[in-house]
Amino acid sequence: MLRLVVDLNRCQGYAQCAFLAPDVFALHGDEGLLYDPQAEAAQRERVAQAAAACPVQAILVEDAEAADA
Repeated sequence: MLRLVVDLNRCQGYAQCAFLAPDVFALHGDEGLLYDPQAEAAQRERVAQAAAACPVQAILVEDAEAADA
């Protein structure tokens, strides 16, 4: 399981995350971002790509299992 945190004050609605990981991120309206804060580990590669592609670096990804250990 992955733990995601998006700084919604920093997010500018570029939607790169929604394009790269549509099962985890989605735009609601023009700029409202919806996301699953506990994404499945199977989405790890797509979520990592989405976080890296964010122009304002608003996405923080942690491995929930490692954080709980």
